[in-house]
Amino acid sequence: MVRAEWAIFEEDYWAINNVLEDLLKSSRSGYVMLIDRTGQLISQCGPDVEFDLTSFASLCAADFEANYQLAKLIGEKDFSTLFHQGAQDSMYLGKIAKGVVLVVLFNKSTTLGLVRLRVKRAMEELDSIIETLYEKLEYRNEEYDEIDASFTEQVEAEIDSLFAD
Repeated sequence: MVRAEWAIFEEDYWAINNVLEDLLKSSRSGYVMLIDRTGQLISQCGPDVEFDLTSFASLCAADFEANYQLAKLIGEKDFSTLFHQGAQDSMYLGKIAKGVVLVVLFNKSTTLGLVRLRVKRAMEELDSIIETLYEKLEYRNEEYDEIDASFTEQVEAEIDSLFAD
């Protein structure tokens, strides 16, 4: 399920941010962000960046989708992680529950091995948080559906009574 709009409860927000902050520090990375598969930014951690985050998040999501299609072509179900290495900066992307993607930007002040090690732990923690968040949102939507159905019935009954002969 892709969420058109993210609603994050306060306790989940802090849980996500704590994991991202810990990952940023423990991996000695420069920037960490969480996006959904449509490219919507969910959360971020790190200093201000000099590029458009909205465009970057959209491109990361498109990168994951393109690689998903490549995986299918060669007979793989999916690629759960992607790594792009540049002359100075690199990025590591990992898929979490429900198509949420963790993006880690880092430079030569750290190593890919350290980033991979710390990302693995962070992804496990985030996976649990995202699954729990989706359960809460599904329950919340069920409550609203019940309220909407009841409200609709009451409105229809009231309209019928207004126009009854």
